[in-house]
Amino acid sequence: MVASVRRLHQWRAMMQRAMGMMAPLGFRLQAVPSAPRRTLSCAQDVLRRTPLYDFHLAHGGKMVAFAGWSLPVQYQESHVDSHLHTRRHCSLFDVSHMLQTKILGCDRVKLMESLVVGDIAELRPNQGTLSLFTNEAGGILDDLIVTNTSEGHLYVVSNAGCWDKDLALMQDKVRELKNRGSDVGLEIVDNALLALQGPTAAQVLQAGVADDLRKLPFMTSAVMEVFGVSGCRVTRCGYTGEDGVEISVPATGAVHLAMALLKNPEVKLAGLAARDSLRLEAGLCLYGSDIDEHTTPVEGSLGWTLGKRRRVAMDFPGAKVIVPQLKGEVQRRRVGLICEGAPMRAYNPILSTEGTKIGIVTSGCPSPCLKKNVAMGYVPFKYSQPGTQLLVEVRRKQQMAVVSKMPFVPTNYYTLK
Repeated sequence: MVASVRRLHQWRAMMQRAMGMMAPLGFRLQAVPSAPRRTLSCAQDVLRRTPLYDFHLAHGGKMVAFAGWSLPVQYQESHVDSHLHTRRHCSLFDVSHMLQTKILGCDRVKLMESLVVGDIAELRPNQGTLSLFTNEAGGILDDLIVTNTSEGHLYVVSNAGCWDKDLALMQDKVRELKNRGSDVGLEIVDNALLALQGPTAAQVLQAGVADDLRKLPFMTSAVMEVFGVSGCRVTRCGYTGEDGVEISVPATGAVHLAMALLKNPEVKLAGLAARDSLRLEAGLCLYGSDIDEHTTPVEGSLGWTLGKRRRVAMDFPGAKVIVPQLKGEVQRRRVGLICEGAPMRAYNPILSTEGTKIGIVTSGCPSPCLKKNVAMGYVPFKYSQPGTQLLVEVRRKQQMAVVSKMPFVPTNYYTLK
């Protein structure tokens, strides 16, 4: 019991340092609606609450501070039970803390491509992509999902921990382009965001929608009525590696929708703890831990997010730094690590087999599925090949680790055959 409490405290400390998850989708919800949006930096600041706050308490949610919000870390079941339930059935996550925005106007693609590395112009109607905000030094300002909706706007979801930074970045660019005569605008979406994740998620959701979800593959989106709540945007995506959806739902309908989904015995509630271990098994980055402003997309093993046309044009922030890295060796790379023994945690040193410090762990936890310890971290390029033997220092003791391909657990995204 003492060990379990200690692990929970360690996890909470790690999560509070992280300040933001890549989970696609979620937004403008706060404890006090009239409170100004700002970075919460002192104890007297009130944590923002999602529309499901009272719902979480009523269902035994253990609330913690995360990126300025009060969110459930877990419910009555253990973190491991929630994790495994998601892999075998499906779980419901509240990710309403994420920033959701609409980019409007004829020049919306021009605006977005001036900020991100992806090819937004090539997106088909209702198709989305993971992309990255970058700075002129090539660093990653945030990761985000951009969807080209059939309603004539871009739907953007980015991390809660980067809320103020991301919003200022986009608003400044809107003003800049407007001053040049461009037709562009920005709106914050005031919806809640629910993520239903797991192999039975589509089956559960299909009972509450008229649309055929077999025609909604990974990274596509559609607006539909969901269990009687109209105006929901359903996107086939997630942060767990499993099939699933994220539902942007009007705040007034969020509790109704959550209750409707929970009526199915396949569905259980899950919190931040399970969300973190699930994304780590899937090899997905946590912004602020695994990637940040001092990490380039190539160093972060995210070079695949760069659109081919954009690579040739070199017309995105930091292109002069990033594009040459695609063609040559970089000083360091994000890698997966597997080890037995004590779990690897953020900030644990990574050593060569000779005992020289060569890198650092950025995220780590015991894998409930593999029954082994998994982690991500950065090492020099020459140590980044899968199968490379290394050492990790945990609790002042060195233990063997091996560089592993990611994801650690196979992903199960739904794609049309």
